[in-house]
Amino acid sequence: MDAFVRLEGVAAALPMANVDTDMIIPKQFLKTIQRTGLGKYLFHDRRRTQDGGEIDAFVLNRSPWRDAEILIAGTNFGCGSSREHAPWALADFGIRCVVAPSFADIFFNNSSKNGILLVALPESDIETLMKDASEPETARMIVDLEQCTITRADGTVLAFEVDAHRRHCLLNGLDDIGLTLERTREIETYEARAADSRPWLTPGP
Repeated sequence: MDAFVRLEGVAAALPMANVDTDMIIPKQFLKTIQRTGLGKYLFHDRRRTQDGGEIDAFVLNRSPWRDAEILIAGTNFGCGSSREHAPWALADFGIRCVVAPSFADIFFNNSSKNGILLVALPESDIETLMKDASEPETARMIVDLEQCTITRADGTVLAFEVDAHRRHCLLNGLDDIGLTLERTREIETYEARAADSRPWLTPGP
């Protein structure tokens, strides 16, 4: 997966609590196991009319937020079913970071394994960022994972905390397979030692 180090981009405000995974990607779009192509269905029932037209009032259908890479949301974001299609849809749309007071656990883990940084901040900070994201003039901000900071358009800096292991994986673009491959030398050494000590377990020609 792509590494997440520093992101400067447009933030979109989604002032809603309990945004569940069915709202993020409705169930009728779960027929694929491909991670690409789902961005067009992100928040489908909020973004589209029944005949497929855009709903102008929805933030991601308006400039500059149709190019948003950061989402500022309400509490308990990503609740509901455990579908991994939710972070796939966010990432395919271009969202690399979601900032909210809290997240559903399974969604939180799925997102980090797909290169999306989730930042939990106090309600007061979320309100500040929500106001920034609501105005085109202040919607751009910088999320720096190395420094664990969010820099607002006016230069104000907000600090956040990230679990050290999760931070390491995101900074280096490591999913579970990547983490395993980091230990390739140790695994090969173990396998060779095991073959020498238990030759009867070694497959024959």
